[in-house]
Amino acid sequence: MKASFADDALDKLDQVIIRQQLQIDLLIKEITDLRQTQSQDSTSTPRNLRDELPPHF
Repeated sequence: MKASFADDALDKLDQVIIRQQLQIDLLIKEITDLRQTQSQDSTSTPRNLRDELPPHF
């Protein structure tokens, strides 16, 4: 009985670790993509904040 419970608990923990690793991998990819986008934006022409005023001004 105890061995069965331990095996079940181990399987559940293993699934949690697998799911967390997939989430970590996805977050790393998203951060990499954001950094690339940011570096591309920073190399383009500088933004003029006057051009970005909201329409009600």
